[in-house]
Amino acid sequence: MGVVEKIRDAGVVGAGGAGFPTHVKAAGKAEIVLANGAECEPLLRVDRLMMQKYPQLVVKGLKAVMEATGAQSGVICLKRHYHDAISALEQAISGEPDIRLFTMESYYPAGDEQQIVYEVTGKVVPTGGIPLDVGAVVSNVSTLINIANALEGQPVVDKVVTVGGEVGRPVTLKVPIGTPFRLLIEAAEGPKSLDGYTIVVGGPATGKLCNDWDEPVTKTTGGILVFPFDHPLIQKKTDQQEVDLKLAKAVCCQCNLCTQLCPRNNLGLGVEPHKAMRAAFMNNGKLLGDVNGIFSCCDCGLCSYYACNFGLSPSRMMARMKTGLRQNGYKPEKRIKGGVSQSFENTKVPTKRLMSRMGILQYDAETPLVEDGLAVSSVRIPLSMHIGAPSIPVVKAGDRVIKGQLIAEIPEKSLGARIHASISGTVTDVTNNSIVILAQ
Repeated sequence: MGVVEKIRDAGVVGAGGAGFPTHVKAAGKAEIVLANGAECEPLLRVDRLMMQKYPQLVVKGLKAVMEATGAQSGVICLKRHYHDAISALEQAISGEPDIRLFTMESYYPAGDEQQIVYEVTGKVVPTGGIPLDVGAVVSNVSTLINIANALEGQPVVDKVVTVGGEVGRPVTLKVPIGTPFRLLIEAAEGPKSLDGYTIVVGGPATGKLCNDWDEPVTKTTGGILVFPFDHPLIQKKTDQQEVDLKLAKAVCCQCNLCTQLCPRNNLGLGVEPHKAMRAAFMNNGKLLGDVNGIFSCCDCGLCSYYACNFGLSPSRMMARMKTGLRQNGYKPEKRIKGGVSQSFENTKVPTKRLMSRMGILQYDAETPLVEDGLAVSSVRIPLSMHIGAPSIPVVKAGDRVIKGQLIAEIPEKSLGARIHASISGTVTDVTNNSIVILAQ
């Protein structure tokens, strides 16, 4: 069985973001494979800790993707202040002439896929394109560890998650997929109830709000951050379309600082959030100019959390317009609007300054890795944890399963990923959305 087939069988998806099925990515042909260990979001520590503890597995997974794609070189990208991870990886790549490290400044969003491609190769991925368009494949380092395990027949059944924010013991936990958030928050000595608190799933900038303690950990969950309900970050992330529009009309002065600091605009992709604000408050779509740039917005939120001196939310306006364009049949054209800005280096926002502006610097803490000790009595495993079609259950209520057993298959002729039991026990419920397993 080849590398791609083993990755597919193990149900590996992108662990650091949207969850694109990795076997599809590994089936392409590339010149270079980039291991993304820059961990874009503040407060999260998963990738740094995994590189530090499992450098050999990162390298093994990287070599597997290089073999599958025919790439001649591999580059592990991480921030230069990750000293322990750098030391561990330098030893792991000793004797590997085709693999090297690339260290980056601690700026936001350093871990963005397109930022990494440009920093390492000098090439820009066009709007509507993917890294393969410029001969590159990018894979998160935690994904590479899952690939290394897949080569040994081990499917993806666990996820490593940083738990932080308003908790007594910030920690990074390895837990079975499907574990309810409640158990992770309890392990981190967080609030006893969510009264007065809100969860951000993911990182503070791009993460989504959640008020359900029993939401399950998925293959892509990287962070669970607890904040007081009245924290400015929570207010900023709460969607208030009418309020946003009124503020845009009353306050936006078209200074265009949001556009000047936009990472994707500085790559020459024509992302201009100030024009989105103008088009919204003037109710005139023609003022957007080149709408293609809307599709290159990566939703990093830098324009809202840092650039706007009036506290407006250009990123939310961009997201709404992107959705509206797609609903009306618009598709991105695969092209680059202009050249990389001469101010590219000068517009990199230091992560510490971003955290200070967001009001989260007080939560920036080390989160030691704990890989066992969390008692999980049941899991609810979603059937859609990836880009593509939901997986189809191959088990029914009453079935006994063991950890690692296949419980859901990829629909025929569809983009998707296999799902495996994350604990041993009895299947108690199967729906169109999830499978529940009660531990033995």
